[in-house]
Amino acid sequence: MLTRASLSGSLGLALLAAVAIPATAEERSLAQAEWAQNYDSASTMRVQRSNTPILSPQTLAATEQMIERYRDIVARGGWQPVSGADRLRVGSKSPAVVALRQRLIVSGDLDPAAGSSPVYDSYVDAGVRRFQARHGLNQTGSMNLTTVQAMNVPADVRLRQLELNAVRLRSYSGNLGGRYVIVNIPAALVETVEGDHVATRHAAGVGKIDRQSPIMNAKIQEVNFNPYWTVPASIIKKDLIPKMQKEPSYLTDNKIRIFDGDREIPPSQVNWRSDEATRYRFRQDPGVDLNSMGFVRINIPNPHGVYMHDTPAKGIFGDDFRFVSSGCVRVQNVRDYVAWILQGTPQGNPETIESIIQSGQRVDARPVAPIPVYWTYITAWSTPDGLVQFRDDIYKRDGVGAPTAAMTAAAQGPRNFNPDADDDQTN
Repeated sequence: MLTRASLSGSLGLALLAAVAIPATAEERSLAQAEWAQNYDSASTMRVQRSNTPILSPQTLAATEQMIERYRDIVARGGWQPVSGADRLRVGSKSPAVVALRQRLIVSGDLDPAAGSSPVYDSYVDAGVRRFQARHGLNQTGSMNLTTVQAMNVPADVRLRQLELNAVRLRSYSGNLGGRYVIVNIPAALVETVEGDHVATRHAAGVGKIDRQSPIMNAKIQEVNFNPYWTVPASIIKKDLIPKMQKEPSYLTDNKIRIFDGDREIPPSQVNWRSDEATRYRFRQDPGVDLNSMGFVRINIPNPHGVYMHDTPAKGIFGDDFRFVSSGCVRVQNVRDYVAWILQGTPQGNPETIESIIQSGQRVDARPVAPIPVYWTYITAWSTPDGLVQFRDDIYKRDGVGAPTAAMTAAAQGPRNFNPDADDDQTN
């Protein structure tokens, strides 16, 4: 973990440059691939994942402390926007690097001792990586449009985000359970929590702007291995019919069958230039490679008809902006997630899970007890080590700032059609 550091002298603005200490076994268990850091300069500024749950009294207290620090930043004039920096990288030399250094120093991402050189050196690279990590961006160390736009959100806007989200965090200050799951939609992130510590973390794919994932509380009741996927009526009309007009072999290629009652009919019998298809039932065969739910569906009964599941489209988890679904939540490293859910059951070990997957047979398994799951909307928070995190207000629920590149990218939707059920229709 990172230790608490003091604020920088006269500035009072270098927010807690952290000093790494040897990781415990628990912390090493959290070091999943999606969180790996890959730089060796300015190690004191590195970001390591806290094992404190985002919904916890500790996070609330740390966020309230960070509010006071950001009030001080705003009172001192905040930070200046950076310009002409969107293509800077290690080795670049430009007056824009000087402004970039100052911006990183004010937000605590660069040690003031790094100086004011116009050269984009390894220290600037490390500071940019730290900034990107705190804003949920891929940690390239190079400047790009999304990083610049995140840097240019004014300090007073960030302060209002923190104040608003402290209220949200306070609403979860009660007893959430001994074992529970957090889905933070703006961060596209899933945390499993046990004994007040994060057990596993998973990148996620969540609802698009026009098909939002709901804010809700539910319970994990069942895990369905190798499920069919029954295509919801909304997706038949919005996605599948237009797709079939362009690619008549799409259903066959993706093992999606059409049923009129119990009778299967071929795609060639459907008039795809009309709404006739909405009268039929479309069911995708089980199969990790093609089925839109991958090999598992996590059943969380709720009035919105959404759930959590695997996906064959693993590439989305490497993207900055994972707002790609029709409301459901796709989970990376879902085998680890399922193993955690099913702890203490006959299906709760990796070998059994893999055997079930390979069998291709439908298997339903229940956790020892229903597990609370909280789908939340937290766009700003701080951890006890003093690291402050911000995410884009993708659904415009904060009402504190202008859209960013994250929203622009999300609004464009996924590059390819990849259906994801937005209601609870599997069998």
